[in-house]
Amino acid sequence: MPILLISGTGTDIGKTLTTAALAAATLARGHSVAVLKPAQTGIAPGEPGDVAEVQRLAGPAVTAVELARFPEPLAPATAARRAGRAPVRPREIAREATRLAKEHDLVLVEGAGGLLVRLDDAGSTLADAAALLDAPVLVVAAAGLGTLNATALTAEALRARGLRSPGVVIGSWPAEPDLAMRCNLADFPESAQAPLLGALPEGAGALAPEEFRARAASWLAPELSGTWDAQAFTKA
Repeated sequence: MPILLISGTGTDIGKTLTTAALAAATLARGHSVAVLKPAQTGIAPGEPGDVAEVQRLAGPAVTAVELARFPEPLAPATAARRAGRAPVRPREIAREATRLAKEHDLVLVEGAGGLLVRLDDAGSTLADAAALLDAPVLVVAAAGLGTLNATALTAEALRARGLRSPGVVIGSWPAEPDLAMRCNLADFPESAQAPLLGALPEGAGALAPEEFRARAASWLAPELSGTWDAQAFTKA
């Protein structure tokens, strides 16, 4: 997977931390990594955005690229329109990801919000960029009640567009999960029709960068350069 897109079942779901963990685990194996954020919203000029957070946690060896930044915390199409600026379009994303893939072993493209959040007024989405790149889309999901429906809808949207997904990562797993969360572990693969490939602990972003890097591989399955065992985690 020289290019992997990361999308969530919604916003504030853990995409950036998952991207950082993927980057850290891949770097630990001696591979080069670039992280591409097509559209950063809700961040003022000069403030650190998602790619800066990935670089902080995973390490300065990550190549961090942001294509556009819009100040209001809205969907990219709306934020671009209100800012009076051109939106980011799928072909721009595909072009930059392809360029980065020539120089890196892995390119991670982190979307904004969910899979079908509009990038422009034509209705383009991250799914269109994935189609242009013929690249898989990793789904980041919440842990609790309601997540199975959102995960199933995201997976269905991917299949309807002929896109593939390696699986699902839980963006934040609490130290004391409730009954719904524990049951969801067994149900995620059926809802997504793809395997569960990891779970990041709640508060992972508050760890010191050195500890985050040391632990990142333990949160991700071998398919994502980690050591996480879905069967053992589900039985714990």
